[in-house]
Amino acid sequence: MAKDHYISSEFLSLEVIESILTQNLSLALSEEAEQKIVRCHDYLHQKIKASSQTIYGINTGFGSLCDKKISPSDLEQLQRNLVMSHACGTGAEVPQELVKLMLLLKIQSLAYGHSGVQLQTVKRLIDFFNREVYPVVYQLGSLGASGDLAPMAHLCLPLLGLGQVSYQGYTLDSKHVLEMFGWEPIALKAKEGLALLNGTQFMSAYGVYTLLMAKRLSRQADVVGALSLDAFDGRIEPFNQLIHQVRPHKGQLQTAEAVRALLDGSKLSAQEKQHVQDPYSFRCMPQVHGASKDALAYVEQVFLTEINAVTDNPNIFPDEDEIISGGNFHGQPLALALDFMAIAMAELGSISERRTYQLISGLRGLPAFLVAEPGLNSGFMISQYTAASIVSQSKQLCSPASIDSIPSSNNQEDHVSMGANAATKLYQVVHNTERVLAIELMNAAQALDFRRPMQSSAPLEKLVKAYRKVVTFVSTDRILHDDIQQSISFLRKYSI
Repeated sequence: MAKDHYISSEFLSLEVIESILTQNLSLALSEEAEQKIVRCHDYLHQKIKASSQTIYGINTGFGSLCDKKISPSDLEQLQRNLVMSHACGTGAEVPQELVKLMLLLKIQSLAYGHSGVQLQTVKRLIDFFNREVYPVVYQLGSLGASGDLAPMAHLCLPLLGLGQVSYQGYTLDSKHVLEMFGWEPIALKAKEGLALLNGTQFMSAYGVYTLLMAKRLSRQADVVGALSLDAFDGRIEPFNQLIHQVRPHKGQLQTAEAVRALLDGSKLSAQEKQHVQDPYSFRCMPQVHGASKDALAYVEQVFLTEINAVTDNPNIFPDEDEIISGGNFHGQPLALALDFMAIAMAELGSISERRTYQLISGLRGLPAFLVAEPGLNSGFMISQYTAASIVSQSKQLCSPASIDSIPSSNNQEDHVSMGANAATKLYQVVHNTERVLAIELMNAAQALDFRRPMQSSAPLEKLVKAYRKVVTFVSTDRILHDDIQQSISFLRKYSI
């Protein structure tokens, strides 16, 4: 049986999220979280009964309809209507691993006890997570402003027995899955629909997923880059700590240190060089990779703040006897960070493709296109074309979404973040960077084999030995698509 992770007010770290996902942990509410949820819900309903005060989204319409007062008898229908009417998503389906993250992050946000939801609503979301019942959510539809309204509506439709879910490889109407488990549809109470739909969990899920992936790829870029440097007969001097201490950007220092450690003991690195300098794609790895590391560090802080926050509206404060309507759902912090991460990751791909180009160029004793009989064989020629195509697409995807805004809701929501579009673009860019690094690894391993019997360092030789178990040396032309796919899988599985 899977162990539980208890949702509470404690800080939710990236490491904890990664453990929940990779170890397939189940979720459960802590006693403290249950008490906060119940107390907030009870306070809200006492407030509604005791006062005729107009409170946005609780007894009013939504958006530019905020001046429309709703009668007490219609409050539950108001919330049901909200969820149904906002389910306007379209386009490709959100991958299930991201829907799972959306559920986790929504549960965490509601557990702080400032949203006014029923305890059973949160527990049903936990049931979906634990039973691997993943609502069908669509990628297009969110402006990233009042949170992620359309995708969150699709996430929450199955609470009502509406919409569709993915379960055990099948797409089913949610009402059938509810019947299967003996679950009654949730009857939403005042404010609940708004609490469920307002929030940044679509953007946040994409941000967390890509950040975890980007941190891995950032480490792997140093390793693959070091392998390429050695295979290219590159110089170690540009990684000397002295030059980095006089320009001490943290990421730059980290990258230089990583490459020095990776090449320590390499016979290739230690041999006398005929050339004075290497191209920038090798020599400037600390500066380029390091800048991306620093960008990721900034992005991480933004997302750690966000996933440990309450992002719906209005926010309820029982201790202070306050219900306050504001703008915690606005995605601007995330939109800027998502665009920044896309640029940082695209640059890792860009410099990687340049190293691949140098490796196949017939320089420094390596055969043209890294094949023994160039001409008869095209070798790795077109792998560089593929990398160049991917890198170019990533550059095109890096036009920032966050600088755009289209007013909505009769100009009541007159500035939006477009963070959801930033998120889906970033998802493509990060996967593109993974593909480009996999192509570089394939070329670097091939180039290194042309240096034999000279040896690289112990950690890099260990890497190549493991890699050769899944992708063998290319002696004559073959279908490299298969090798690229195996190389991508290798990067996902091998700890380097």
